Amino acid sequence: MPETINVVLRTTLPPAGLAQLIERSVRHVDPTVPVVRLRDMEAGFAESISRQRLLAQLLGAFAGVALLLAAVGIYGVLAYMVTERRREIGIRMALGATRSSVLARVMKQGLQLTTIGVVAGLAGAFGLNRLIASLLFGVRPTDPKTITTVVATIAVVAALACWLPALRASRLEPNVVLRTD
Repeated sequence: MPETINVVLRTTLPPAGLAQLIERSVRHVDPTVPVVRLRDMEAGFAESISRQRLLAQLLGAFAGVALLLAAVGIYGVLAYMVTERRREIGIRMALGATRSSVLARVMKQGLQLTTIGVVAGLAGAFGLNRLIASLLFGVRPTDPKTITTVVATIAVVAALACWLPALRASRLEPNVVLRTD
């Protein structure tokens, strides 16, 4: 089996201009030794981490899709809940509930669902700690800063997803709702 030798050269000259000089120098020492894959250090480094970079990009894409699905799901559940409870909300408002209290109530219900989901997700993440650790580089799976950032991002996205149905519920006109239902 032939032996492979890697040579690293530090220079201020452009690597493309040195290719012929390096090949000539190697041929002068031993004409049977081939010079293969002559490249600069950045290209070598990029190639060495290409698999990890691909995995990180895929993980980021899946995380983005999961966040989008979570937002759409929360919005859908709350929008359905508001539609089903229009009469109840109309009665509350007819009896004196303010728009802000209706908004707060619907937001609270949506964020309670989000809290349950976050707690279940954290339990799953801590349960799959070993598997997650094999996919991470330079970050522990239980890193408090990362977990806080993820939970805060999910909370903000969930709050935005809850806000639209809550706003629609707070804008209901009690006399219109009670007359049509």
